[in-house]
Amino acid sequence: MTVRLGLLGAGRIGKVHGGAIASNPGARLVAVADAFPEAAAALAGQYGAEVRDVDDIMGASDIDAVLITTPTDLHATMIEQAARAGKAIFCEKPVDLSVSRVRECLAVVEETGAKLMVGFNRRFDPNFMEVRRRIDAGVVGDVEMVSITSRDPGPPPFDYIPRSGGMFRDMTIHDFDMARFLLGEEPVTVYAAASVLVDRKIGELGDVDSASVVLTTASGRICQISNSRRASYGYDQRIEVLGSKGMVSAENLRATTVEVADADGYRRDPLLDFFMTRYTQAYANEIAAFLKGVSGDAPLAPSGEDGLKALLIAEAAVLSATEKRVVTL
Repeated sequence: MTVRLGLLGAGRIGKVHGGAIASNPGARLVAVADAFPEAAAALAGQYGAEVRDVDDIMGASDIDAVLITTPTDLHATMIEQAARAGKAIFCEKPVDLSVSRVRECLAVVEETGAKLMVGFNRRFDPNFMEVRRRIDAGVVGDVEMVSITSRDPGPPPFDYIPRSGGMFRDMTIHDFDMARFLLGEEPVTVYAAASVLVDRKIGELGDVDSASVVLTTASGRICQISNSRRASYGYDQRIEVLGSKGMVSAENLRATTVEVADADGYRRDPLLDFFMTRYTQAYANEIAAFLKGVSGDAPLAPSGEDGLKALLIAEAAVLSATEKRVVTL
């Protein structure tokens, strides 16, 4: 079965997903919509698709599923519209920045019986998937501690910060989902410390750029998360899981594994520069999982409920950092 897709949003992440669709023989990109017609036309032309408006895509009989990669404030409304139109839905995180709005949206999804997958792409990174597989195989025994390092090479544009929802809802939310993915238990407490160390303009805009978070589960398992909007050495993405039998980890990726040694010391290629290159395979695997779910009866994951739980942790982290205390979920 070839799944016929409509792509809503032709920006940076829309282009990434457009490429993932084109590389999958089980998918066909039928139409693209974007608030900027030139962007929609460029992406549609690249993959032999049409330019249509959102309503046309939602009502089209030749489209089975939609991918929502628009700005966050449109996600929930588009999910509801697609659900009522009988489309399967893939939506980039988050569903919304408001917990109550997410719950309203998920109620519509449940009422209509729509299939919904939320885009936490890191679950589909081959290295992180292998870490999870080895945890499930009992290689490390009982999970005790998880460490997640997630540092961007530089901050986002200043005009993005006020509409991003803040660092915890925009950036760390990926790490909250990864923590749930690896811990095997739900966090019950959150403690977050946050500062403005990279650029004071970020603080003037009401956000932070450096943070550490500690999550604990009911059984006492601990996850520690390190975030920064500045890593001068590249896109820093590492995880480590310590268990009763040992440890499993996934290190950073580089362009090559080549190392040069000479009188000046040892030199290796730099880290991959940002998420578009670091997680290329993860995005492809993510779309493949969505297509498999659309074609079959298996539930889609990460689900809307996964998106809600990650947002709830993010809200707790904001409260913790603001009030400088542990917050119970």
